[in-house]
Amino acid sequence: MNQKTKGYTIREATKKIESYCAYQDRCHKEVNGKLKEMGMIPLAIDTIIGQLIEDRFLNEERFAKSFARGKFNIKKWGKNRIVNELKFRNISKYNITTALKEIDPQEYLNTLDTLAIKRLGQISESNIQKRRKKLADYLLYRGWESHLVYEKLQELIK
Repeated sequence: MNQKTKGYTIREATKKIESYCAYQDRCHKEVNGKLKEMGMIPLAIDTIIGQLIEDRFLNEERFAKSFARGKFNIKKWGKNRIVNELKFRNISKYNITTALKEIDPQEYLNTLDTLAIKRLGQISESNIQKRRKKLADYLLYRGWESHLVYEKLQELIK
């Protein structure tokens, strides 16, 4: 644990963090953590974050929207999981609400349907109750709302 961290000037740190943010949208928490890792003091961190916001490298609303779109489209997460992950990253309630509007309601239900059918095909359990539980657990873990999950269970497993 006796590592020496390279000392950065504010200008060097800003350039490094600008490329970090340009590579992919980041939230304030991630950037703050990265700057702390670089050994920056709190005053320097505030200065750099202010500059990043001003130069549009850092934008919480843009981050929240791309995060919600990406996790839904690529990982097939439900809204509950997306909301929890955004809260973990200290994203404001307003930005979370805005981000969830990025998800088309019809596409959301279609994705749930596709995901449930695919997963049901992978469950080899013969007991109906155990099949239901396995499917419900899977969908709930991925963040789908319980009322939607239980409606889907009624529809698929009779």
